[in-house]
Amino acid sequence: MLDQVAISLIILTGLGLLFSTILAIAYKKLKVQEDPRIDKVEVMLPGANCGACGSPGCRAFAERVVNKEAAPGKCTVSTPEGVGKIAAFLGVDAGSGEKTVARLLCAGGAMESPVKAQYAGTLNTCRGAAIVSGGTKDCNWGCLGLGDCAVSCDFGAIQMNGNNIPVVDIDKCVACNDCVEVCPKQLFVLMPISQKLVVQCRSLLEGDEALSRCSVACNACGRCAADALPGVISMKNNLPVIDYGQNELTSALAIGRCPTGAITWLDNDRQFVADRKSPLSVGRVESTQYDEGTYYQ
Repeated sequence: MLDQVAISLIILTGLGLLFSTILAIAYKKLKVQEDPRIDKVEVMLPGANCGACGSPGCRAFAERVVNKEAAPGKCTVSTPEGVGKIAAFLGVDAGSGEKTVARLLCAGGAMESPVKAQYAGTLNTCRGAAIVSGGTKDCNWGCLGLGDCAVSCDFGAIQMNGNNIPVVDIDKCVACNDCVEVCPKQLFVLMPISQKLVVQCRSLLEGDEALSRCSVACNACGRCAADALPGVISMKNNLPVIDYGQNELTSALAIGRCPTGAITWLDNDRQFVADRKSPLSVGRVESTQYDEGTYYQ
């Protein structure tokens, strides 16, 4: 009996030594040598792991930069000094990447869109309110104003103003996509900062019916499409759709005759509204003061 146990132990020990030797040899033969510069570049990056560069995290982006698959400037969260430091370390061109920011496709706050019911749920979130008949606002497509987006933003880039509308600080926004994912009404979209012409309405209604739900809703009049250069704006499902493939042809002229301000021209994160007396006079800012800042309408 003892001999059998001893033989079993010897066999198991021998197999263990054999497999460990094979693994050690395989490790040496198959080991992928990683460029030590990747660690150093990763340390130079902001560490936000936001994904705005198109990589799943800063480590993955550092690998792409070291392998010359991406320019350091593609990290739009880094400062110009940080990008320059990485470029100098690797001896490559800094390159550039256009900043992408979150834009809200709704301008109807508490003062523009009436509340049809009071939400008394324990969640006190937009997602909780949306479960009950689509939310409390008369406009079923509008922002519910409970701030899920602001809570989800780890960078402090979203604040709720006094009109219960989220305001994005484009300097702090890193296009992490959290607000896009958390909004139950799908009102946030990530856009290159050069795309200044934005439709801030998602309502599928038209005419007086749309305006009865929200005073700044698109009423599907089509004037913006008529005033823009051909092909830039088309009307679909009672809403203007902008062809950003022709972004260089967009201009503030398209908003000049909009009767509600549903289509806007954003510049430096402020909404510029055309002078209604002249559709060609663009640039005047109409603003309303609330307790928590200025809401541009």
